Amino acid sequence: MKKSIVLMGVFLLLSCSGKVEDAKDATEIVLTELQTKAKALFGELPDLVNNPDNPITEDKIILGQSLYFDPILSKNQTQSCNTCHNLNTFGVDNLAVSPGDAAGTLGARNSPTTFNAALHIAQFWDGRANSVEEQAGGPILNPVEMGMPSEEAALERLRESEKYQKLFAKAYPGHNVPISWENLTDAIGAFERMLVTPTRFDLYIAGDDGILTDRELKGLEDFIDNGCIACHSGVALGGNSFQKFGVYQDYWIETKSKKVDEGKADVSQDEADVNVFKVPGLRNITKTYPYFHDGSVRDLKDAIRIMGKLQLNRELTEEQVENIAVFFDALTGEIDPKYAKNPNE
Repeated sequence: MKKSIVLMGVFLLLSCSGKVEDAKDATEIVLTELQTKAKALFGELPDLVNNPDNPITEDKIILGQSLYFDPILSKNQTQSCNTCHNLNTFGVDNLAVSPGDAAGTLGARNSPTTFNAALHIAQFWDGRANSVEEQAGGPILNPVEMGMPSEEAALERLRESEKYQKLFAKAYPGHNVPISWENLTDAIGAFERMLVTPTRFDLYIAGDDGILTDRELKGLEDFIDNGCIACHSGVALGGNSFQKFGVYQDYWIETKSKKVDEGKADVSQDEADVNVFKVPGLRNITKTYPYFHDGSVRDLKDAIRIMGKLQLNRELTEEQVENIAVFFDALTGEIDPKYAKNPNE
């Protein structure tokens, strides 16, 4: 498929006196029908995901990155945010559930990627945190994750560190108490807001009609035409709604899950929220296996087939599954390499 470009060439306009008047080159990119549809459905990826309540500064990012990689915030100082959300493996650990700070403890749900997480309407599979800032404090205090007994215990660790005394003071000038729980979570959140991943798909939406292969384009068409966009729309290709997992059949029949997780109902205590989970975003989905809230399915094509059956009541053909999986390759992108480096080493 060739790019549709209308070139408004350079016209030399001669005046009566024979002089050449000024002229300008103008280039207009005309999107194909599929590009236009995709742009309307998914939108354009921002460079960062700002938060008016937590303005991003370079000093906050530096502090947040240091905290993200530092095991100082776990009880036994064995875990960091990066342990379960490894920035060198697309923000995940590729485990079904993650081990905690204490020996033998395991998390109850799959650790989702921190890449592009700030684009989502809420955090955690059950949506109990409204932002990446709010989410950042959860694992630190969770007894089966980082295991700190209290906010104050975590802050006391940081106050004893000359390095963090300086970093917090620089990131939060004018604060009487720079090392606070709010500033800790805000700094980690500010850092995570930088973890957006531009992809070939974004270049395609922007007008580069030659950046995707024919098979990827067919996969995009199959993705749209089969109704996957009912849940996986928006700039993150998901992450903007909550849906029941298993609309047409109990999900554990297909996923072979060892435990039935009732999802959002565990938080809301509302019967309507049984088996309801936040819809995951699909950026970097080929790299963030295993899939679903419990990491019960490792193969991407199996996950696609299961979603078609459970959510759309469709038996996708092998070709459709393959096409969609190939399209997902175009959703793979990298963060700025400087953010994947541990500044504490």
